[in-house]
Amino acid sequence: MLTTTFAERPDLAARTSEIPSVWPEFMQHDEVVKRYWLRLVTELPQFQLVLYDEERDAVVGEGRTVPFRWDGLPEGLDDVLVRGFASEGPPTALSACVAIVSPDRRGEGLSRFLIEGMRDVARRHRLETFVAPVRPTLKSRYPLTPTERYVQWTRDDGMPFDPWIRVHTRCGAEVLGVCERSMVISGTVATWEQWTDMSFPDSGSYVVEGGLVPITINRQADRGEYIEPNVWMGHPVD
Repeated sequence: MLTTTFAERPDLAARTSEIPSVWPEFMQHDEVVKRYWLRLVTELPQFQLVLYDEERDAVVGEGRTVPFRWDGLPEGLDDVLVRGFASEGPPTALSACVAIVSPDRRGEGLSRFLIEGMRDVARRHRLETFVAPVRPTLKSRYPLTPTERYVQWTRDDGMPFDPWIRVHTRCGAEVLGVCERSMVISGTVATWEQWTDMSFPDSGSYVVEGGLVPITINRQADRGEYIEPNVWMGHPVD
């Protein structure tokens, strides 16, 4: 299994489109993410990762990261992207943005290669801190449970209940805190009905498939809003 950067293997970077989407439709409409996502590739290819199965000639995963100047934990993914492209001096930290493994290769432990690859990128660029706004895999099954409580759940063996938090923990990370406003996705009521294939006949909170928390619908204002919480985890760089 080869983990390399977009800068080192642009031919493999071009094949990341082969990885099927794993996100609910509404997750693709965060305006801050849309503003900066392509810039990660065009301006910072040395910080983006591709996971390649050489035996099968298959691109099986990708990881996006952004370097930023550390002055405390950002509010979440949106905030760290803004800070990463702000002119605040040389970066001193690296944040993961996303780590995706092809759905048909899940359960093989491949995500660990991406996390270790990100840590290696931080070392190579002499960045002092590596953090990740982790999207808990199973939180969408418990959207009414406060995230602060969810992250405290453990299995019988003492490891975190959530599989994705567990992977990061096994890589040496620790929970730094919950970022309640990691991503903000807003749209008209009709747009939300299209994204979710649901009807929202009244104002209020609604549980939607794939959401970590309910969305809020305001029919009078014709707006729906989803504010996604993530979990900040800190990894040792050395």
